[in-house]
Amino acid sequence: MTQRGNDLIRGSLDLMVLSVLADGPKYGYLIQQRLNDASGGAVRAPAGSLYPLLHRLESEKLLRSRVENSTGRQRKWYELTAAGRRRLSKQAQQWNELAACLETLLRPVLEAPPDPA
Repeated sequence: MTQRGNDLIRGSLDLMVLSVLADGPKYGYLIQQRLNDASGGAVRAPAGSLYPLLHRLESEKLLRSRVENSTGRQRKWYELTAAGRRRLSKQAQQWNELAACLETLLRPVLEAPPDPA
């Protein structure tokens, strides 16, 4: 992934994390795995980036967390709040509109024969 691609991912990471939590609570490692798997390895969220993001989303009341010790190991589980679901829905719609626009604009470029260099 290029630096520009990494910048796009960083700018979208909030939305990606909210979407990963849409189907239920997860702890940090599961969030990392889901992002990695869904992106075919393009999105890696190291703990040093992911946990500050999760704490920020929690402070913004978009997530709530609870600590569980049910597996013999203490884990902090994160889940969407109602405000988080609203934010996710709004941002997903915005990204969908933007993606449709970009697809329309880029289709001729992507379908054009390559320039002989």
